[in-house]
Amino acid sequence: MKNKAIIGGFIALAVIVLIAVLCWQVGKKITDSFRKTDESDVNKTIELPVQPTTPEQAAKIYLAFGNPSNADASNPNNYLMVNNFYALSYNRDKAIPNWVAWRISPAELGNFPRPNPDPFRPDDRLPKGWKRVTPTDYRNSDFDKGHLCPSADRSASVEGMSATFLMTNMTPQTGDLNRGPWQKLEAYLRTLVTRGSDVYIIAGVYGESGKLKNKVVIPANDWKVALIVPSGAGLSAVNENTRVIAVDMPNVKGIKNADWQIYRTSVRDIEQKTGLNLFSNLPQNVQDATETKVDNNSN
Repeated sequence: MKNKAIIGGFIALAVIVLIAVLCWQVGKKITDSFRKTDESDVNKTIELPVQPTTPEQAAKIYLAFGNPSNADASNPNNYLMVNNFYALSYNRDKAIPNWVAWRISPAELGNFPRPNPDPFRPDDRLPKGWKRVTPTDYRNSDFDKGHLCPSADRSASVEGMSATFLMTNMTPQTGDLNRGPWQKLEAYLRTLVTRGSDVYIIAGVYGESGKLKNKVVIPANDWKVALIVPSGAGLSAVNENTRVIAVDMPNVKGIKNADWQIYRTSVRDIEQKTGLNLFSNLPQNVQDATETKVDNNSN
């Protein structure tokens, strides 16, 4: 009887151990399953939009909402230029861009600092025989070399930051505009990207208030339009409720401490002043809704 009791005890213990092992294996599989799901979710969350590697891809991204002036390679005063980091319409006679278009997404933002010294340089992509603006054209002018596409919007790579210092991306800006409300708006738009948005931007100039060295036109006003969509989204995500920020800032002294918000206007107002069609690829009802409202968001 005693031996039978011992054998029964061993059997019971073996059964308990077997059950424990089975439970452990089942639990591990369940845990691994959850872990894989979590990892998949994380990868999905941090997946970045594809960066363009050719000008053709760049044009599709940066001009997704339309080519505002139908710029092409045949018009010297509406001359389309595209690199991997932005697209622009250049004006040969004014020696400045009419507008520049780009996108800010997590893929474009990084930790590369602004180069020192700044690599401002002529753009050798301009056709042969065209006058090329150089940094010395701004020397002793009392005007900044004002980026339209800012270098900080391309801080993910040295190449991207360097491309923003081409003189075809510059317009003469007063220091008070460039280092005041214009810069404040640039920084604000980047914060929207860190909160989960992609920002599609078109910035340009209009009017004339003189020339640098009888060569480079000084714009009377600088404007910018930013269309904000969820990160990774594009044209199809835009509807009547999509947030659009449009500003029209005077290129004058005395505004360095001004907030960018006081210059908010409508896209339609900028279109009327410039003759551009900024959201031509959107359905007409969406154009009407997004272009006629004035942003009043305080966040």
